[in-house]
Amino acid sequence: MHDISLGYATMLASYVMTVFVIELTPGPNMAYLAALTLGAGRRAGLAAVAGVAIGLALIGVAAAAGLAALVAASPTIWTALRWAGGLYLLYLAWETWRGEAETSPAGTHSLTRTNARYFSRGVITNILNPKAALFYVAIVPRFLPQTGPTLGYGLGLTAISVAVATAIHLAIVLLAARLHPVLSQPGRLERTRHLLAIGLAAIAVWFLLTTTGPST
Repeated sequence: MHDISLGYATMLASYVMTVFVIELTPGPNMAYLAALTLGAGRRAGLAAVAGVAIGLALIGVAAAAGLAALVAASPTIWTALRWAGGLYLLYLAWETWRGEAETSPAGTHSLTRTNARYFSRGVITNILNPKAALFYVAIVPRFLPQTGPTLGYGLGLTAISVAVATAIHLAIVLLAARLHPVLSQPGRLERTRHLLAIGLAAIAVWFLLTTTGPST
């Protein structure tokens, strides 16, 4: 019994470290949250973090329920997901490039509506996130038991990954928020926005070129 508990603890520690390392690698979430917070401020970034967490949780629950196996077995589904995610990131890059008046909303109602929009974008970005899909399709199954029910284990691993990812995303937003007052000054805002848009577009193209399938 002691050996089983020790083995489980070792597996869990390995999983947490794997999630931590993966979340620190460049990806759509990191690029989008940094771009949004630098351009629109901390509240926008925090709203997006909440959306990202919900999106990751939805993907994890779907994967634990068996969707991961379906995606891994269907190149057509995987390709559709990959292109939808890449094109959505390119759309966000375009909106970042041209700028939006909503980044300086007037009134509480407009602010609430704007933050709700950032929240929904965080959800959509992750539902269509090739990096997240690849993680749940190719990585999480390696930490599931070989025999017996796996749904409970899968949900537990999903909760851990969402918690680790959210902690890292909050750190990114808080760091970017400290730079927002400086980079959003007149004369710097447009250059900052264009640089961030190029970064988002580069991430989108990189993922379209590299995430060719669950086996990659």
